[in-house]
Amino acid sequence: MSKFFLQQKTARLIVLQRIELINPLLKKLRKLLGRYVFSNFITKYFIDPNIIGKSYYEVMNKEFMTIKDFIEPKDKFFLSIGGGMGGLEIIINKNFNNKFFSFIEKNYVSKKVKYGWDNKNTEAYNDLNLQKVFLEENGIDSAKLNIFDFDKDILPDNKFDVVISLLSLDYHYDFNIYKNYLKKISHQNTKIIFDTIRDDYFLNIFKNVKVLKNQDKTMHKSKRILCSQFLDW
Repeated sequence: MSKFFLQQKTARLIVLQRIELINPLLKKLRKLLGRYVFSNFITKYFIDPNIIGKSYYEVMNKEFMTIKDFIEPKDKFFLSIGGGMGGLEIIINKNFNNKFFSFIEKNYVSKKVKYGWDNKNTEAYNDLNLQKVFLEENGIDSAKLNIFDFDKDILPDNKFDVVISLLSLDYHYDFNIYKNYLKKISHQNTKIIFDTIRDDYFLNIFKNVKVLKNQDKTMHKSKRILCSQFLDW
């Protein structure tokens, strides 16, 4: 596998989630015409699914390389929070056997997509029906897949071995929105992987905090960390 298979509508959502995938011309149009026109017109008609499928795969494979050494054979149940379409999970599925994947996502596209910190966690750019099709078409068995609408569904309450939220939890919105929920679905060995600009803050929340990657080229110059064992269980 060297690229993801994408439908046109899925490619549009991936671009809204990962704006760095667009070419220089589209970046200029976005700046010239504004985010509203870009989000609601340009991305609907001027995105090549083949190009985005290849670029998205390359980006997700690089993300996978930052966490793969911390995934163990005994880890079976994965939870993704704000993971977009789920390209990373597809690659995990390709490289490890017998994994089960759950996703917590919002199920709408904001009219004018904004990037940055959102205290209320209201910004969204996803379609859960398209996400399900994308994941299944790229190899995840439907019997090992569950997708939950953050706003409408009862969230899963089983224990997870790995929780992943790259460039989402504590990168775009406060970790504390999910703190109590994460306690509920964690066990002693659950690994929670996410990006933050305040890694020292989590030394007061978790027993174990490990920096996996320094990200100096991202918007917030963040760090990718792996945490386990809440201190106030």
